[in-house]
Amino acid sequence: MLKGIDHRLNADVLYALRAMGHGDYLILTDTNFPADSIASQTVVGEVLRMENLTTAQAAQAILSVMPLDTFVDDFAGRMEIVDNPAEVPPVQAEVQAEIDAAEGKSRPMVGIERFEFYDVARDAYAVIQTGERRFYGCFMFRKGVIPPEE
Repeated sequence: MLKGIDHRLNADVLYALRAMGHGDYLILTDTNFPADSIASQTVVGEVLRMENLTTAQAAQAILSVMPLDTFVDDFAGRMEIVDNPAEVPPVQAEVQAEIDAAEGKSRPMVGIERFEFYDVARDAYAVIQTGERRFYGCFMFRKGVIPPEE
């Protein structure tokens, strides 16, 4: 255990989060996402796991150490529901609440069409698969910066 770091963040996840640079994408997925095949094409090259958590729990832990990009509108995205892209199911609302809490204000995620989401995921730095069993529990986070101390 480390002091001040969320115990849900394992060593592999912490390593990837620390290694990412400004603008790099992180993909957070449910259990149904083709994580192994897509993660093989990312910078990390293999799927990272937070299997005992929901996507909201994993997002909360990740956002406790990783800032989101403040320079772009697509700082975070959610996989859109096929044939109903405007619907935001509870699993996505829960992750949106974690983003809002981490940001201290409401910043809505952008919707990403399912197959476009897979393309974005292939270009990501890393893919983290959770134990989330609800459908459409798939998200993209773009890493921001930590400003210098004043």
